[in-house]
Amino acid sequence: MTVKAKKHLGQHFLKDENIAKKIADTLTLNGYKNVLEIGPGMGVLTKYLLQKDVETYVIEIDTESVEYLQANYLNLAPRIIEKDFLKYDLTEVFNNQPYAITGNFPYNISSQIVFKTLEKRHQIPEFTGMFQKEVAQRICSKEGSKVYGILSVLTQAFYDAEYLFTVPPTVFNPPPKVDSGVLRLIRKKEFTLPCNEALFFKVVKQAFQQRRKTLRNSLKTFNLSNNLKANSIFGQRPEQLPVQAFIELTLLIEKDQV
Repeated sequence: MTVKAKKHLGQHFLKDENIAKKIADTLTLNGYKNVLEIGPGMGVLTKYLLQKDVETYVIEIDTESVEYLQANYLNLAPRIIEKDFLKYDLTEVFNNQPYAITGNFPYNISSQIVFKTLEKRHQIPEFTGMFQKEVAQRICSKEGSKVYGILSVLTQAFYDAEYLFTVPPTVFNPPPKVDSGVLRLIRKKEFTLPCNEALFFKVVKQAFQQRRKTLRNSLKTFNLSNNLKANSIFGQRPEQLPVQAFIELTLLIEKDQV
């Protein structure tokens, strides 16, 4: 039995054993005993995770894949979660225990997977896996880069991001039209911000919605005082600001709005 890749689920099954092993080896196994693989499909990556000294869980929305895993990975069966990662509350599985995330992520929901990880970061010390190459590069890029944006700033506020290696389309069935990229995120020691976090998210998103404009123009909706707008930071464009500067910018706006 093999599982047919479903377009609406964004499935591209990895068929290269070397790449699967390489992705499994991106996990450092530091500071956690549980790993959650998102979208295991037919378990090409799962088999290498099961060889490691961690408790492997998988979460899969595709019934056909779940049946395949139950039939072929008997020792994994109790830890197969047939749910939608984006909607499911994983505290039902892990309580308050930390867990790492890995996987060959469906392209169509990969950014949402990162945003949910940021929401649950108190429980997720590490995150590795495969994205569309340009998304992986965006997450890991630094200020000054053309692809530096919302995902870069929000992720790097809480995690150290590293682009590890590129994967060609030929190792998938069916092959996607683009290259893929594997990255690793390791949570920072300080993963709470010294500013209002909801405001930080809002400032970053608003700034990059008009990335060609200076912050003075793109952040108009915050009704900033003229005094604050005179600050030189507002003459810059969002792609010029490192993550720390966005935190400082949020603190300035916070004080201005009191």
